[in-house]
Amino acid sequence: MKQLYDGKTKTVLLDEATGVVNLFFKDSATGENGVFDPGSNSVGGSVEGKGKIGLKISKHFFEIMEKNGIPTHYLAADIDQNLMQVRKLTVPKLEFVLRYFTAGSMCRRFDLEEGIVFNPPYTEVTLKSDAQGDPLISERLCIMKGMLAPGQYDEGLKILAQVGEVLKKELAQMDLTLIDFKIEVGYDENGKMYVVDEITPDIWRVRDKNGNIPNQIDCAKMILEKI
Repeated sequence: MKQLYDGKTKTVLLDEATGVVNLFFKDSATGENGVFDPGSNSVGGSVEGKGKIGLKISKHFFEIMEKNGIPTHYLAADIDQNLMQVRKLTVPKLEFVLRYFTAGSMCRRFDLEEGIVFNPPYTEVTLKSDAQGDPLISERLCIMKGMLAPGQYDEGLKILAQVGEVLKKELAQMDLTLIDFKIEVGYDENGKMYVVDEITPDIWRVRDKNGNIPNQIDCAKMILEKI
């Protein structure tokens, strides 16, 4: 397969014989100074089996999104090979973020206490750029940079809210409260938008019934036991 892109936790591969795009789920995890953190922009280490667990969880949640009428890029998964087959889409380097409570980088950026409730939920869109620190980006700039067409910014936010409602409900059934999460979106040649990348503890932060916030490694193990 031809490598199209190598990210922190996944590699994007093209099967040149079939034209199918594959995501290879790595065992690497984001974090800093030996502490795993899904909100970090750097790789904090590697955990054997993490990629396979992440693929199983992502498969589970993508299928749930599809059942709820939310379009995703997911086509199939080869668990043994850590590969997910996905639609070939244009994926702008953007992250759509939804926050139910203050946490993480938001508290650091705006000098806020942890755990303040957002009602309604707070949304933001960031440029996916480690070098620039993932800055906030407006619809106007997305259009100016050719990343999105008019209307797609709001459509992405609409899909973000839909994913949040489904994800919040599913995690609540596992005694987990969703704090915040981020998704990536892609669009086809007709401009139709889809949820892409992954839906795993690498993209969300949750609180368990004891008030603890597990890192993405521990959270993935908990989720895997429940699905």
